[in-house]
Amino acid sequence: MNGVIRWVLTKEKYTDSIVKDIVSFLNSDGGTLIVGIKDDGTVVGVDKLDETLRKISDVITTQIEPNPQDEITTEVRFDEKKALIVLNISKGGRNIYCQKKYGFSSNGCTIRIGTTCKEMTSEQIKIRYEQNFIDNEYMLKKRSSMADLSFRELKIYYAEKGYHILDDSSFEKNLNLKNQNGEYNLLGELLADRNNIPLIFVKFHGINKASISETSDFGYGCLLTSYTKIKNRLIAENICISDTTVRPRVDKYLYDIDCVNEAVLNSLVHNDWTITEPQISMFSDRIEVLSHGGLPNGMTKKQFFEGISKPRNATLMRIFLSMGLVEHTGHGIPTIVEHYGEEAFEIETNYIKCTIKFDKDVMDKLNRIIVSEINTVQNETLKPSEEKVLKAILSNPDDTALRIAEKIGLSQRTVERALTRLQQVGKIERIGNKREGRWIVIK
Repeated sequence: MNGVIRWVLTKEKYTDSIVKDIVSFLNSDGGTLIVGIKDDGTVVGVDKLDETLRKISDVITTQIEPNPQDEITTEVRFDEKKALIVLNISKGGRNIYCQKKYGFSSNGCTIRIGTTCKEMTSEQIKIRYEQNFIDNEYMLKKRSSMADLSFRELKIYYAEKGYHILDDSSFEKNLNLKNQNGEYNLLGELLADRNNIPLIFVKFHGINKASISETSDFGYGCLLTSYTKIKNRLIAENICISDTTVRPRVDKYLYDIDCVNEAVLNSLVHNDWTITEPQISMFSDRIEVLSHGGLPNGMTKKQFFEGISKPRNATLMRIFLSMGLVEHTGHGIPTIVEHYGEEAFEIETNYIKCTIKFDKDVMDKLNRIIVSEINTVQNETLKPSEEKVLKAILSNPDDTALRIAEKIGLSQRTVERALTRLQQVGKIERIGNKREGRWIVIK
């Protein structure tokens, strides 16, 4: 057995303590358990063979977590014409097993040390449990779709946080960017400078998906950078209406940016990336953040709403923690619930959708401003094409001439002429450069 002693434990008869013995073997190097032999070696056999086999099967399938069926074989042998039940128990494929009755506590987690069954310490349980979760994380095992990856951006992020101990030779190993075969894994692909993974932000006209206003893809690169771009975009989209008639001035925003940010972070960290990427959609009355995979295995809705953290992608979560993007406090979901209620979440077996509704007062005031602006400019003598361009600017002042042309169905050249004239007659002005600036409508 590769230098490992395989212990044999004998029991005169079946007792409830057998579950403790099985767990101890699973948490060690395996062993053999024989029922029907006394401690002194006397063969007594098993009287109620079928009933005892059923009891042992029940122990294996229902009383141990995680299920160890693949690690245990049961057979019946005869010695001196007496039936013996032999359990051949392999070393567990998971790093830790426990009796469900006691959970992952010292009473529930036992280990074999020589001929003795011992309870594991809290520290041993903690280390094994965390390693167990990491080792079975799918992102670390699934091979990347790309063989040649680089991590210049990721290294810069870590260097800026003061993690200079991660030199080139140990960087990929310390961050688990490769699988056991030495190939880049899915986690590595997500964090690489270039990858094949999109990350879509879609704006729709109206309250449904009938008409797309704009599609932006922030993916195909390091997930930390993609997240930053999405966050900045959502900050830019968050319209503020100020009441200057009171002191101090009162600002009201279209949506709570902290809640939207938490929803996006959760979608990235908890998404099942083997299915597809999360999606952020913006409608005229709400933002929807969709992630795939449903609740992590073993998590209840009650735990979810209470903010109990059980990340599907533990290693990715730790990287976001290291960058200061998320916290261990688990306040994200409760924060969203406090502002928008539990009804903000639609939880199904294969996805979770978070809906952040826009502030009605801000929406109403914004609509009144747009109508007022349109009525004002309509009193001027403008060509139909110029009116269309002006309305487009009022709806989205960040649009370029090309984007306006695509939206209203005119040529780019016609839109550019209309923009030039609108500036000449003092209807609009340009703030910033041609690429990154925005339009301002002048009353």
